[in-house]
Formats: sequence, structure tokens, C-alpha cells
Amino acid sequence: MMDVCASVHGLRLKFAGSPTLQFEDLFIEMVKGQKVLLLGPSGCGKSTLLQVLTGLIPQAIEIPMKCDAIQIPPSWGYVFQDPDTQFCMPFVDEEMAFVLENLGVPRAEMPQLIQSGLREVGLNFDENHVAIGSMSQGMKQRLAIASVLALKPEVLFLDEPTSLLDPEGTREVWDTIKAVGQDKTIIIVEHKIDEIIDFVDRVVLFNKYGEILADGAPKRVFADYSAELQEYGIWYPGVWQHYTADPAYMEIAGRRRGHEQHSKNTSASMVDAESVMLHSFSGYQGRRETKITVADLSLTTQEWVAVVGHNGAGKSTLLQAMMQLIPTSGSYRLQGQQVRGFKDVAETAAYVFQNPEMQFVTNSVLDEAAFGFKLDGKSDYTRRAEALLAEFDLFSQRDLHPYQLSLGQKRRLSVATAMVKDQKLLLLDEPTFGQDAANTFAILEMLEAWRQKGTTIVMVTHDLDIVRYFATRVWVVEHGKLTADLSPADYINNNTQMLTTIAASK
Repeated sequence: MMDVCASVHGLRLKFAGSPTLQFEDLFIEMVKGQKVLLLGPSGCGKSTLLQVLTGLIPQAIEIPMKCDAIQIPPSWGYVFQDPDTQFCMPFVDEEMAFVLENLGVPRAEMPQLIQSGLREVGLNFDENHVAIGSMSQGMKQRLAIASVLALKPEVLFLDEPTSLLDPEGTREVWDTIKAVGQDKTIIIVEHKIDEIIDFVDRVVLFNKYGEILADGAPKRVFADYSAELQEYGIWYPGVWQHYTADPAYMEIAGRRRGHEQHSKNTSASMVDAESVMLHSFSGYQGRRETKITVADLSLTTQEWVAVVGHNGAGKSTLLQAMMQLIPTSGSYRLQGQQVRGFKDVAETAAYVFQNPEMQFVTNSVLDEAAFGFKLDGKSDYTRRAEALLAEFDLFSQRDLHPYQLSLGQKRRLSVATAMVKDQKLLLLDEPTFGQDAANTFAILEMLEAWRQKGTTIVMVTHDLDIVRYFATRVWVVEHGKLTADLSPADYINNNTQMLTTIAASK
């Protein structure tokens, strides 16, 4: 007889403002020792199910739900999608100590346990009393994982634990989870499945309505439900190969090659083609500590720059400096005009934050989509907003508060609202994390359409397939400096060596 450690029978759940149930009579059981991957399109309820199985819903998160029976594990740990929701203390060592104190660990034993726990997830500080607020989102994600592993739970609930990590960090963290989780039950929500496809022994596949389509061994699910995986736009092995073989992408690739050839034939000194120029440019934290430095570079219109590098290298800081959200020095010209502050970029540039909640200013998804159109004086702002939401597959969520959306839906909303004024420079910080395949490709195609219209795109990403298939240039950021400006082909060819060098220098 199977030893069930977590289950829910007859689950019925509905978010306030939603016209339909998130789950209707859902039945699922988790067997002790299993490694389970929950797959499904963005917004289908995967994260919600994890929160139900831990009792966070409705005990900590007040969402109306009913069920016939539920079994919550006596010992569990949870890694959230958004690491900022995880922490109780302001400093790294205090966060780890908080966990250990709750476990009754003697004070004298804490420093060594804190140090080993941080190193286990690739966090190596000279001094562990580091302000969590000063860390990159990827570093925060590592800390969240370290704090949960310190609990030594019997069941691990992992909600996209590596979504904000660079490829090397992703491998390191999954190696750690695999090593410490051999005898644990692990329930995973993850879009980046390449690192875990051979680790999980069960896949539960959901459709967009939160209904279970398949439940079984990974090979069988991927083989028997390939049509459904493609229909619902769910990540599966080989999805990029299938996508790039499609005629729609072949047309995109043709335009991209045309742009590259045009760039080679165009003089770099043509000022009217230059979108961005940086010279001896630096961004600061509190006007004193230099966080990012760029010696000299320029961008022409219609470039798509992928900004890459390990977590904490300064990628997000570079975008913040270009958007004038932090103090800067040096020369910065945008569309031929000298930039001296935020007012000089506000009408020309748009910014998509890594944390989408930092962008929301209204109390409904529809109002959020309409906000920019209202500011721009559009009388038909409601019609425009509804069309925008439909384009980003958010129309049915229009009456919800933005905070009620899944992380992937929040991200789509933040991207959708960024370009209502057709700005000439678009700065995006990890716009595709938390997305299913269908919405990832839809976002990328929308960005490509904007690029074709004359927008210059600068996008932080850890996804090498995006670099390979969409970027026209790659900026490598290491230790607070932009160290390389490469073609995508050169970066991909040198990627293994480069990642090894970056990992060794951390």
C-alpha cells in the first residue's frame, strides 16, 4: 500500500472576482519519496495547489476553498516563486539564524551551519551580515532555498526555485536539491525542466482550467500527450526546436538576418541611426558605491541586446542606471539627446521590472492596462486596454486585482503596459520568467514586432535559447562591469568556457 504524505480530495477553490472555479473536485495524492513535477500553462493553478497542500491556503492566505479531505505533511518546507515573500529578517545571517533558532540549534553551532548552508547553494560572502535588500533577485532565491533546506523538512514544495538563476547557478542549485533530497518527497513547479527531467519520477499535467490531463512517468506523459503539450503551450523537451522550425519563426529569423546584414553595411558613425550612446558611464548605490561601469558603447535603432552574466553581477543595475532610477555619472545620450536625469528618459524609454508588482499602481487588471492610455489622453482607453489584455491572454482576468494574478500573468501584465506610448528604448529585466512556452513565444514575438517598428530592446535574460534565436547582440556583465559586447553566435560558441570562468570567479 502506498504511503501518502500529502493529498487533497474534491478540492473546490475560487478567487474573488474570478468568474470560474480555479479547481473543481480536484483529486491528487503525493506518495512518500516521490519526486513530482507539476506541469501546465501559466495561471492553471500549480502554485495555488502547492499552497493548498501545505495549508497556506486558507490558513495564511485567505482564499475560499472546500474539499472532502486533505492531508498536510507534518514536516515541510516551501520555496516561493518570489523570494521577497520568503524572508523574515533583514540580513542574510539573521535569516538563517532565525530558522536555526526555531529548530532549537545551540547558538555556538549556528555560525558553522550558516556558513555551510550558504555555500551549499553557491552563496559565498566574505561577511554573512549582508543586507538582503541589497542582493539581486537571483541571490535572494538562493538564500530562500538555503533557509528552507536548513529546516531539513521531509517534504519539499518548490515553486520555480531557479527561475531567476543563471544557467550555472541553476545547475548548482538543482545538484544541491538532488543531493539533499534523495530520501525526501519533492513536489516541483518548474518551467525550466531540462535539469530535472531525469530527476523526477512522476509528472502531473494540467490544462488551462486546472484539470488533470495526465499523471504518470515522465517518458509516458511526454510521449502520449505531445499534442496536448503543444496545444496548451507547456514546456517539454524539444519545444524550442519545434518552435523554431515553424514558418512563423522562420519569417522572424529571415528579418533578423536582414537586420544583421544591414548593420554590417551601415557606418557605425551614422548619428541619426544611434539610439543609445554611453561613455565612461557608471551607476551608483547611494551616490558613493559604484555598482555598474560601462567604458564605451553605442546602440543603433532596432537592436535586441541580451544582457547576460551570473547573479549579482550588475545586470539589473545596468538597466536601472539606463532608466535613471539610480544616480549615474558619465556621458549618456538617448536618441541624440544628453540624459541628465529621469525626466530626460521618461518619454523615450520604458522599463519592465524584475518584480512585476513594483510596477502596479491600480486595483484591477483592466485599470492597470488602461492607466497609460488615460495618461496619454486617449478617449477610448477602455477599448484599447481590453484589446491589450486580449493580446496578452489576460482578458478573462480583467476584473481581478493585479496581485491576484499568477507570477507569469503578473509578468505579462507588466510587459503589456510598458509600451503604450511606443517608446524607442525598452528595458526589460527577465520578462519571460514564470511563463509557459506559449506565452514566452508570444511575448518574444511581440517584442520582435516592436523592434521591427524601430524600438531598441535591452533585455536581461538567462535563457540561452532567447540569446540564440532573438538577440542581435550580447552584453556580458561581470563584477559590476560590462566586459564584452558580442554577437549571439560568438557568445553561444564561447558559452561553456565563459560560464566556467564566471563560476570560478564568484
